[in-house]
Amino acid sequence: MAVAKDQIRQIIAQNNLNSVADVYALLKDSFKDILQELMEAELDASLGYQKNQKGDVQTDNKRNGHSKKNLRSQYGEFTIDVLSIMYS
Repeated sequence: MAVAKDQIRQIIAQNNLNSVADVYALLKDSFKDILQELMEAELDASLGYQKNQKGDVQTDNKRNGHSKKNLRSQYGEFTIDVLSIMYS
């Protein structure tokens, strides 16, 4: 997934990136956010509905809260919310 140069320039301007440290901070925050969204999308797919959108979906399985977990990556350590499922 390539990003166009004009998109990169826009990201630089919007985030006031002036140093390598600023870039690493943005990458760390973005990595955390993307990982969190991927985990939530996986849960939505597993349950068959999005959060607060159960509607007419027939399932006994449901979201069962979340817990905070610390992760270490090449961008440093950060905390994410790990969502859990209650299976019937």
